[in-house]
Amino acid sequence: METVIDGISFALLLAGSFFAVVGGIGLVRLPCFYARFHGAGITDTLGAGLILTGLMFQGGFSLNTVKLVMVLFFLLVTSPTSTHALAKAALTHGLKPRLANEEDPSSSA
Repeated sequence: METVIDGISFALLLAGSFFAVVGGIGLVRLPCFYARFHGAGITDTLGAGLILTGLMFQGGFSLNTVKLVMVLFFLLVTSPTSTHALAKAALTHGLKPRLANEEDPSSSA
């Protein structure tokens, strides 16, 4: 049974790490502020959630698991909320989203 729990935990930790790395790459590679926020916000929440879930499997039924559940709940509430608030503040202060039919100024010769 311990081997199964270790396997599930390893898979969750690996998947969470993958999403965290993809989010970091998306933060650098995506073209505009809003796309970067979207990519980073989604993968950050999912990646950290999977990592915390994998750690919960490793922790078993203990006080550490209760603490990890509280951290996961806090993360699931605050990460999307803060991403939305920052994007709305940027839009309110005049940062316009880049539309699909606009030309990228960095690609001009």
